Amino acid sequence: MQLVRRIADVTGCRGGVVSIGNFDGVHLGHARIVSKLVSRARCSGQPAVVVTFDPHPVQLLRIGAAPPLLSTIEDRARCLGAMGVDVVVAYPTTVEMLRLTPVEFFREVVMGQLGASGMVEGPNFFFGRDRQGDVGVLSQFCDADGIGLDVVGPEMVDGEMVSSSRIRSLLADGNVGAAAALIGRPYAVSGVVVSGEGRGRKLGVPTANLSEILTLVPGDGVYVGATEVEGMRQPAAIHVGSNPTFGESANKIEVHLLAFDGDLYGRDLTVQFLERVRGTVEFETVDALREQLADDIEAVWQYVEAHPAANIETGGVDNSGLS
Repeated sequence: MQLVRRIADVTGCRGGVVSIGNFDGVHLGHARIVSKLVSRARCSGQPAVVVTFDPHPVQLLRIGAAPPLLSTIEDRARCLGAMGVDVVVAYPTTVEMLRLTPVEFFREVVMGQLGASGMVEGPNFFFGRDRQGDVGVLSQFCDADGIGLDVVGPEMVDGEMVSSSRIRSLLADGNVGAAAALIGRPYAVSGVVVSGEGRGRKLGVPTANLSEILTLVPGDGVYVGATEVEGMRQPAAIHVGSNPTFGESANKIEVHLLAFDGDLYGRDLTVQFLERVRGTVEFETVDALREQLADDIEAVWQYVEAHPAANIETGGVDNSGLS
């Protein structure tokens, strides 16, 4: 899979079967589109090309109103590549591009720069200035140029369409299990491990504190999680939010690895959110907090035992030696 970031490099994927969209989170609805895209591309002997935008168009159209990201461009490229996509174009979003009318966008980008031999889109695809173009308009353009367009129906779960906005809402509520059902895999965030207050170590639960997170963080609470360290999938208890027991209002992501003994400072770490255990609580005493932390860790072990297919390495250590 090739990730293309410069317009000058787009010529290398001309002639492919193309799908255009944000593809944020690469969820089951996107997977449905990509399946058709890859199938058509393989049948025609052309590359399967996904075009997404960097940054999100709303960041330029309505400053401060862009939805929080579910995935970085690199995340999307990895997921799409695993589905069989050959080229992911992270199209540079500019004000000039957003001002193009639907016909100008089709002529200049779809046919001019991409040289598309076919297109695959979902029913809610819009393009051009002020989102004036829809799949009906696109169908007319494709017919006029003699390229086929497939419009893939929505993916429905529990009677509702799978969408990035629906997933964001579930994650904000801490419902990571329902979000995973729409994504097709556990939701994950990535960050850099930084030093914290050292309070977790004093409580017997040293944590890796994550910073520089670029994507949406689930709602406050304690979660069963998992991460991969040194090639092994490790169980984790994840706390998201403030520490009201100690009078701290700043939100943090603190990850306690149950079966790892080592130093992670300065390293990149990706953690998956598997199940919510409880909300954030202010405890009257430190001893009460310590007792609850023991219950939280037990909840993680119970999840691991109940979900052997998760392939989480339990190891022989039940207190991480994080510095």
